[in-house]
Amino acid sequence: MSQKTNRRNFLIGSVAAATVIGSQALTKKSTPASSSTVKSMPERVLGSTQVSLPILGLGGAGRTPISHEGQEAEAIALIEKALELGIKYYDTAASYGPSEERFGKVLPTYRERIYLNSKTAARDYDGAWRELERSLERLQTNYLDSWQLHHVSFTDELDTIFSNRGAIKAVEEAKEQGLIKFSGITGHHEPEVIAEGLRRYDFDTTLISLNAADVHHPRPFSRIVLPVAREKQVGVIAMKVPAYGRLLQPALLSSMEQAMGYSLSLPGVDCCIIAAENPEQLESNVTVARNYTPLDTAQMTQIEQLTIDAGEDGAFFRRWT
Repeated sequence: MSQKTNRRNFLIGSVAAATVIGSQALTKKSTPASSSTVKSMPERVLGSTQVSLPILGLGGAGRTPISHEGQEAEAIALIEKALELGIKYYDTAASYGPSEERFGKVLPTYRERIYLNSKTAARDYDGAWRELERSLERLQTNYLDSWQLHHVSFTDELDTIFSNRGAIKAVEEAKEQGLIKFSGITGHHEPEVIAEGLRRYDFDTTLISLNAADVHHPRPFSRIVLPVAREKQVGVIAMKVPAYGRLLQPALLSSMEQAMGYSLSLPGVDCCIIAAENPEQLESNVTVARNYTPLDTAQMTQIEQLTIDAGEDGAFFRRWT
């Protein structure tokens, strides 16, 4: 029996057993509200995947109990609230502390109605496979809707990824075996590197920093990556939308409506992910998404003007946060 077959059979068996255990641990609060009681968010198709998703997804890192030790009950309550509110896209990574395990305690029961994304920071074949196996086990699932190469920042990382024993080989094998449906690349450091990654390989998705301060940076993601993504029909997910709340200040943007509205109105953006500190904040974000309408050029320009000073900080708002 081949190494590939052994790996796939092992993963399916171990994850199936873990899913039973995880499902038994769910509380009654895990049941989402009836769809008839929940106002739907607008949806967009993610690139060329043919998957339609609400424009807001839940981030599993940052200022959220999902990625913090000692806050399991709070994390579960938050994830359950996301399900109730109609969120389908759930984002995590192998390096996000207990994030994958937290999602794995709630999401397996609803696996067929959600879109689950995780990431690997490994650049080599063996390291990427190890992280994928661990991610599947923690998430208690036998497949990911998408698996992304995490925070790729330097050209030499691309060289390693696309080498004979690079992580891209693990991506291709995992897709062949049905362990992942789609592949992707993410970055919040150097947009030229992400654009080059998209040119080198037919990724299905990219997760990049896109907020109202980005345009003022000398190397903006919106002007460097989005044209390449549109040309190749890559699904674009925006992150760092409010810069962990740092853009939501009286001297900058006055509301999440402006922050989210700007990112979602950039050409080629399919959805965004935002972390939440508690269910109330999450519900507020979902309300903004439900009421979203695309901004026109004048509105976009006005918001950009409000963030000129923030943009001069550059890295503070997107690269290292």
